[in-house]
Amino acid sequence: MAQISIKVDGVEYADAVEPRTLLVHYLRDQVGKTGTVVGCDTSNCGSCTVHLDGTSVKSCTVLAVQADGHEVTTIEGLAKDGELHPMQQAFHENHALQCGFCTPGMVMQSIDLLRDNPSPTEEEVRHGLEGNLCRCTGYQNIVKAVLAAAESAPVRIGTAGGTL
Repeated sequence: MAQISIKVDGVEYADAVEPRTLLVHYLRDQVGKTGTVVGCDTSNCGSCTVHLDGTSVKSCTVLAVQADGHEVTTIEGLAKDGELHPMQQAFHENHALQCGFCTPGMVMQSIDLLRDNPSPTEEEVRHGLEGNLCRCTGYQNIVKAVLAAAESAPVRIGTAGGTL
């Protein structure tokens, strides 16, 4: 067993983990962050996307021991004081989900996309979400939501607390 210390959604956790434990399983099974979805276990779908030190990563490709000493933000850590993060609000307002399975990863990747490119074109949004798959929506409303978030809250799209 390896001892790790990770800040998840602003809370410090110190746990013993098997060295081969994936971050996605640590977050779900030991920390209880079930909004981080196990999709394909092969890094193809992006459903497990979280922010590691502010950058989106597919948590099925990161070992929990690799996150030792770092900060993780999950979909559950975005809303503050009962207020949805601007990207979560944009997904809601633009009907950018159907079954919801891909939504946590899409939201997390979309936030990272806007942090890097605050005013993307539709094509840039589609390119920026290429590693996240949705089998229900056809992506139209997801792209619409990201563009709406970029337009309505360009300075507030960062992760924790909704600010850059």
